[in-house]
Amino acid sequence: MIGIIGLGYVGLPLSLNFVKSGLKVIGFDIDNKKIKTLKNKKSYIWSISSNDINDALLNGFKPTTNYKKISQVDVIIICVPTPLKKSGKPDLKYLIQSINSVVSNVKKGQLISIESTTYPGTTEEELIPKLTKKGFVVGEDIFVCYSPEREDPGNESYATRTIPKIIGGYSKNCLDVGISTYSLAIKKVVPVSSLQVAEMTKLHENIYRLINIGFVNEMKIICGKLNIDIHQVIAAAKTKPFGFTPYYPGPGIGGHCIPVDPNYLTWKAKKYQIETKFINLGQQINKEMPNWILDQLLEKLNLKKNFLNNLKVLFIGIAYKKNIDDVRESPAINLIKLFHKNKALFDYHDTYIKKHSFNFMDKKSRIKKSVKLNSKNILNYDLIVISTDHDNIDYELIFKKAKLILDTRGRYLILDKKIIKA
Repeated sequence: MIGIIGLGYVGLPLSLNFVKSGLKVIGFDIDNKKIKTLKNKKSYIWSISSNDINDALLNGFKPTTNYKKISQVDVIIICVPTPLKKSGKPDLKYLIQSINSVVSNVKKGQLISIESTTYPGTTEEELIPKLTKKGFVVGEDIFVCYSPEREDPGNESYATRTIPKIIGGYSKNCLDVGISTYSLAIKKVVPVSSLQVAEMTKLHENIYRLINIGFVNEMKIICGKLNIDIHQVIAAAKTKPFGFTPYYPGPGIGGHCIPVDPNYLTWKAKKYQIETKFINLGQQINKEMPNWILDQLLEKLNLKKNFLNNLKVLFIGIAYKKNIDDVRESPAINLIKLFHKNKALFDYHDTYIKKHSFNFMDKKSRIKKSVKLNSKNILNYDLIVISTDHDNIDYELIFKKAKLILDTRGRYLILDKKIIKA
């Protein structure tokens, strides 16, 4: 039996995948609301249907808040968030709480695998000593692995089962047990030589993306000054069959990984007196994109910021990337916040997010509902901002009816006086 701690965007799909592979799963979460929703055969993640939840419940999925049931499973997989503190330093409180719950209820013969993103050395520093203190010999009567999550919400080409699974073990025995376990539900398991290699792999993957997004956003800034369409440049460059991977510019970076994970390595590197120059520069460029986009709008219209006062603006998309319902660290939200700060009046349309609480309005949260996208509503706004380019948006209707369009995603490749590309 598999036990999975944390039933969010990583833990819930993984739970269902193990169930589909014929295994029984106990899903643990401290959020009573989530557990109640699951027991009521409903999903709280857009990419997972309520039918999927119902099927899983019928085939051996048991969601619970009772962590004492950890003693009933053979494998414990930890998939909890690893956010940042306000200072920007790693916040391992959820991971450490989960580790403490595991250690309090662990039994001989179990495999413990951590999937939460963290800095190299975490597993050996936070989990191993607690197991040893309890009398276990790791690698002989208890087994420890690290296997970073690689979920990509909205990706129709790859799912949990088909994304290759990196895994590192504390010892060869640990690695062998981990490979045997994950191979039951994952098509391809990729072993590495140590826990730290596995931990670093996840950071390397996401920092690679951070830096490349920062690079292409800087290229967008340069191309903007030179009056060159960066999207045409990328389309031409990607015809090269080797040595080039296309990345696309936008209003910044978002999600639970790219804005957060680099800080874990930056923090660790400082312990060794290493300055992460590339990482810092990538973060800086991406963070400045909303301000640059607003400046481009005003510059191309030859206007000052007071132009935004009472301007009626409709933002198309508030998710952090297209075709998903996740707003965590969304650059679209940051762009909206900037417009609001400059006294613009805003609404949003997002087919994946029916309502959202904006916590920067009048020093308190205010819930807004997604506006319907039709001719009448479009004409009601002075400016339409393409902030997240979901594929199911009627961009032709927007082009026909909008008075002015600010395209931050390169959705419109045509040249037209009503379109401002930024």
